[in-house]
Amino acid sequence: MKAALPNSTAPTRRMRRSIAAALAVASLSLAACSSTGSDDDFATNDTPAEVLYNEGLALRNEGRLSDARVKFEEVDKLHPYSEYSRKALINLAYLNYSSGKFTEAITAAKRFTTLYPGSDDSAYALYIIGQSYHKQIPDVTRDQEMTQRAMAAYGELVQRYPDSEYAEDARTKIRISRDQMAGKEMEVGRYYLKRGHQIAAINRFKVVVTDYQTTRHIEEALFRLTESYYALGVINEAQTAAAVLGHNFPDSQWYRDAYSLLKTGGYSPEADSGSWISRAFGGISL
Repeated sequence: MKAALPNSTAPTRRMRRSIAAALAVASLSLAACSSTGSDDDFATNDTPAEVLYNEGLALRNEGRLSDARVKFEEVDKLHPYSEYSRKALINLAYLNYSSGKFTEAITAAKRFTTLYPGSDDSAYALYIIGQSYHKQIPDVTRDQEMTQRAMAAYGELVQRYPDSEYAEDARTKIRISRDQMAGKEMEVGRYYLKRGHQIAAINRFKVVVTDYQTTRHIEEALFRLTESYYALGVINEAQTAAAVLGHNFPDSQWYRDAYSLLKTGGYSPEADSGSWISRAFGGISL
């Protein structure tokens, strides 16, 4: 879903009539400045917020995003807390996001949610925050702070505005982010396992089982637990991990691998109801 601006930011017919009158006044003022030889083209406090805002809209619609950003910044600076400042601020968040200026987009959107928490555009501002973090999510070999922040923003959006037009995509992005977080735990766990640090590996796979068991990584996590516990000689936990894996994913290649591993030692999958693995799944099933 593209982060397009909500329709509430478009000028009304009444606004357009007011703009025409204001532009006429502004043109006379500019002519007066020219007669004095002044080269100052910057807005002053005398420039109506409505004029600046709609100049920004026109520039935005022409694709001149940098110039539009300047106009909206002037509205925000010269006419703070006005109706046009509110509209300019959400436009700034959008333009910065569209231009790949994610830090600036987040800053503008957070200011918006702080200043105008009851606005109809607050859901959109939270969506921009989530999208800006989401665009910066790295691969699983790197720190996942951006993933966590994206999840937090999307989560707040879904909680506060569950029926908004952005909620469905936010829920999808939360699932993607959770999968990313689980992937990070698996990456680190495999790293430890390859180096013979089974306990450290188990701690990582445990996070996937307890916190991210609805992600696509759960099957491998259960197999890796079987593998790790078996290597440590903790057979009952290895059997339990394999049993839970087989019960929930009987056709999984990971289960076949876990079954084969146990058979090499003369064991078979068998759930221990007292195991943390069984408890994590509410017994033995997902």
